[in-house]
Amino acid sequence: MSLDVLIVLVLLGLLSLALEWRRTARAVLGLAALLFMAVGCGLLPAWLLHVLQQPYAQRPVIAWAPRNAIVVLGAGAVRTPDGTVKPTLYGYGRIDEALVQYRDCKAGGRECKLVVSGGDALHAGRSEAAVYGDLLERMGVPAGDLLLEPHSMNTWQNAQFSAPLLRGYGARHVVLVSSAGHLRRASLYFAHFGVAATPVRSDWIDARVDWWPQSWNFAMTDLALHEFVGVLRYHVYNALGWNVRATRPGAP
Repeated sequence: MSLDVLIVLVLLGLLSLALEWRRTARAVLGLAALLFMAVGCGLLPAWLLHVLQQPYAQRPVIAWAPRNAIVVLGAGAVRTPDGTVKPTLYGYGRIDEALVQYRDCKAGGRECKLVVSGGDALHAGRSEAAVYGDLLERMGVPAGDLLLEPHSMNTWQNAQFSAPLLRGYGARHVVLVSSAGHLRRASLYFAHFGVAATPVRSDWIDARVDWWPQSWNFAMTDLALHEFVGVLRYHVYNALGWNVRATRPGAP
């Protein structure tokens, strides 16, 4: 996304030069250079990630109810050379944090289910829910405490398809586990479908602030922009009446 903007600016600058619009060309090419350095040297992605992640820097102290659900959102799955399907790098962080929360809930003698949400969005051959669920079961979670949602292909569907499972189970308290940068958008979508969840972060990412541009910073900028665009799109669609009707918390 950030590279697309840079390419468009450079092309506009070159077109302005060809048309002998020299002042416009200098302004557009100067903006492209400024944007390249702000992104590549880490200043812009560092600010964007701070805005996204800082509200979730501290893990909340969970007041567990008699009946609880921990929702872990899939972060993709990949097929390895030996033919097995494994979680992606970000997926392992979410699985680990979900397991920590599950054990904490169980330690207090409460009833607790792990809801694993994610379909086969990357076409690995198995749903994220099945892959993550298998791993959680091998890590000691009883199969009876796993609720799998294997059909969602994006965060909106994670919320849409998980909400009926949570209502069917009768969860009194819901914990939502995902990456720190993803929780703002995910919490918004779950609230739309009537799920008031306590967000808990798994992984945390940073930009690499340096005097020399880094490719990592372009990737982090695109990741952050994807989240902001998702939040903006939600509000625009709501204003236009394009989203499905919101569900009130506690509605059947």
